[in-house]
Amino acid sequence: MTKRFLTYSIKIIILLIGTLVYSQQDAQYTQYMYNMSVINPGYATDDPDLINLGLLHRSQWVGSVGGPTTSTFFAHTTIGNRMEGGISAIHDQIGDVVKETNLFVDFAYAIPLSENTKLSFGVKAGATFFSTNFNGFVYSDDLPDPAFANNLSKTSPNIGIGAFYFGKQFYVGLSAPNLLESEHLDNDSGIVTSRKEETHLFFTAGYVYDINERLKIKPALMAKAVSGAPISLDLTTNVLINDLFEIGIGYRFDDAISGLFNIKVIDSLRIGYAYDYTLSNLGKFNSGSHEIILLFDIGKLGNGYDKSPRFF
Repeated sequence: MTKRFLTYSIKIIILLIGTLVYSQQDAQYTQYMYNMSVINPGYATDDPDLINLGLLHRSQWVGSVGGPTTSTFFAHTTIGNRMEGGISAIHDQIGDVVKETNLFVDFAYAIPLSENTKLSFGVKAGATFFSTNFNGFVYSDDLPDPAFANNLSKTSPNIGIGAFYFGKQFYVGLSAPNLLESEHLDNDSGIVTSRKEETHLFFTAGYVYDINERLKIKPALMAKAVSGAPISLDLTTNVLINDLFEIGIGYRFDDAISGLFNIKVIDSLRIGYAYDYTLSNLGKFNSGSHEIILLFDIGKLGNGYDKSPRFF
């Protein structure tokens, strides 16, 4: 019985690795509109008085063996005339087998195009730390796949670029947060081998409609493209009530439907949660995905905090 369970577990982990690596190597986010600086180094807030901080944790495909988890920290602020900067740390893990950590520093330069709009260009630079640990695996075959014979441990430099066009009520972004290839695993017809990570291209957009003083509606989208896989498209609509409570619904084509909400606990802190119900074949092996985000906005030089958090 134990051997059958371990064999089943290994097959599920291989399936997850193959799915993540071939079609989605970069981390997935449902609350992407609040995690924008991680996706796009050109992201700019145009607010010299605040430091924006965020923490996000995602448990994907809960209940599946080796379900992926993602933990993210980011900080962003203006650092001079037209200049903005930030840092980010992203840790991805599949069970206890595959681990990847990305550490980045971002710089962006915002150019005024009109009285109410700006175009920002950014670059991020850092390192990717990737490792695997197949110790303790019990194989059903007498001769296991040689790809599992040795553990991997790689450290690779990485850079990213992005552009961000925005105003007070809208944004449009285009970015490639990981331009340099780093070592990963691949699954081809059941054979797991090492491979290089492909560059992912992100397109994001959103708009805030002021219905009245108490109600705002914001549709948003994120498209992700990578060589060798179909385009991943997220469509989301959020409703903000009294600048206090927000609720929304999202759809990731051929993958999941999502429910989102967040609430302003105090002026400088907003807490959000998202749940994804899996629509793909992987839905047979999990009970969905959970995502929690904490957004902090801190006034510089003791000036305090006197405005509501950014809606995107």
